[in-house]
Amino acid sequence: MRSLLLTPPHPVADVAGVVEWFGAMQAQDMASGLWSLGVRLPGWTVGDVTAALERREAIRTWPMRGTVHLVPPADARWMLELMGVRALAGAAKRRETIGLSEATAEHGVEVLATALKGHRLTRAECLAALAEAGVELGPQMGYHLLWYASQKGVSCIAPHIGKEQTFVLLDEWAPEPNRPERTEALGIMALRYFRSHGPATRADFARWTGLTMADTRAGIAAAGDQLTTVQVDGTEMVADPALLDTTPADVADDWAALPGFDEYVLGYKDRSLMMDDEHLAAVVPGGNGIFRSTLVRGGRVVGTWTRTLGRKAVTVEIQPLIDLGPAERARAEEALQPYAAFVGLPAQVRWL
Repeated sequence: MRSLLLTPPHPVADVAGVVEWFGAMQAQDMASGLWSLGVRLPGWTVGDVTAALERREAIRTWPMRGTVHLVPPADARWMLELMGVRALAGAAKRRETIGLSEATAEHGVEVLATALKGHRLTRAECLAALAEAGVELGPQMGYHLLWYASQKGVSCIAPHIGKEQTFVLLDEWAPEPNRPERTEALGIMALRYFRSHGPATRADFARWTGLTMADTRAGIAAAGDQLTTVQVDGTEMVADPALLDTTPADVADDWAALPGFDEYVLGYKDRSLMMDDEHLAAVVPGGNGIFRSTLVRGGRVVGTWTRTLGRKAVTVEIQPLIDLGPAERARAEEALQPYAAFVGLPAQVRWL
């Protein structure tokens, strides 16, 4: 049933719909984030997705776990207040490590708020504005201030200009924020997570959001009968009841080529339902938090892939994790064609 992460049980027609259905989508790597959207919007190109982000159908910020996610603009502020506050709690220790004082950090946020008013600035321009205001930055301090300003709800990440990351004021890009009270907000997060990731455990949800187990239980309770429990291999999990009425025949394609930082793999504490334990090392080499792109068959990861974009073609190298016969290799190559169409280049596939 987790293959429904790739094919929602109800029609989703645009970027806004995909992101709201998930609640949030991990997107610290922009290229991966774009394809995470594209793989769920058949026929869309990278230009289509980028244009949707320019229309502010989703924005990027650090709503939970100190990690960049795509979120619905109107929900960004309450998500930061609900979950991002836990990341803020560790900010003082991080500043001590990199030698940044609290006073300098707060002044930096004020400088960025002024510089961004009515403007969209690249990362380099943000750092230049800080320097012009006399904010001295050592190694890692610039990134911390950009994170800190967004974590406090002052700024957010706008789409790239060329290859450069850009920043804007959150109030300007999300001028009409939703304001659910805390219990309602917990229920919204629980519903969105379990309908898009379920069946999943309470521990999966707690890890994904960074919330406490007490808040996890409160969120599931607030969602009420919109969620139910189910036994999976002897483990109690939570799911949207609609998922339980969905059969494998409802899933559009048994194969998928996913980016490295996709919710299908990133969205869980326990990944045993989508890959064998011995394959995790191939997906996350060295356990360094850098996830490789995956090939998924019938909900299970069966290979990894890397791509190199050229002027005339995209070169894809596939590393199988299990034995794949000629017919299965052909299906794997077919699964990569939507990505080739997404970037507008023919695919040249090599098997390793």
